[in-house]
Amino acid sequence: MTLTAEGLELFDVLRSGLSRLEAVVARMRQKSHQDTVSISCGSGFAAYWLIPRLPELELAVPEASIQIISQTHTDDTNSADVQIRFGDGVWPGLEVAAVLGEEVFPVASPAYLERAGKAYSVDDLKTERLLGLRGDVGAWYNWQTWFDAIGTPVKTKLRTLDFDSYALMINAALAGQGICLCWAGLLDLFLQNGALQRLTDQSATSERGYFVTFRQDELEGSTVRRVSDWLASVDEPEPVRL
Repeated sequence: MTLTAEGLELFDVLRSGLSRLEAVVARMRQKSHQDTVSISCGSGFAAYWLIPRLPELELAVPEASIQIISQTHTDDTNSADVQIRFGDGVWPGLEVAAVLGEEVFPVASPAYLERAGKAYSVDDLKTERLLGLRGDVGAWYNWQTWFDAIGTPVKTKLRTLDFDSYALMINAALAGQGICLCWAGLLDLFLQNGALQRLTDQSATSERGYFVTFRQDELEGSTVRRVSDWLASVDEPEPVRL
């Protein structure tokens, strides 16, 4: 049987449609074999540490379909498969691995530094506009506790501009609105490209840090364990004494 030109055209249309359908089915099958792994962490950690590393995570654990749950406080994470928490590393009943130790130092944008036109000593910082977080932030350093930790307590009222999220505070620092505290490992991209500059060699450290945690009943080799292992191996963590 010989097909007419119209028949050949219809055949090509049908073949093209079937090819597209096969591609869709293949993608659906691939997705059905993926395990959804939810990762819960603070909004600042999610924005500045986790999200830039997602392409690497997806390559390392291709069977994982990642879901990110951003929390205001990193301890409010129990509904997720994997939790990234800030603290002393002691959470009974959970598997725990270190991600980042705690080292905190002041940073500012080149625009802010140009307006000031000087290098800063630690005492100079006490009279500058300092960006901070509003309300009780628990275990995290604020300006008062940071100055205490480096041995130069504040004896006068600080001039602060406070925000209710770390991401907003960092955006203000990038815009040249003041000086903020930086946790080593979180803002490396901005420090490397010069968008933010470290102002002093002095830093405050502690036994706290960021840790990845998950349930102890997770099976060896599970997708949750593979994701957790990858998160803990990305950066060489600072020594944390538990």
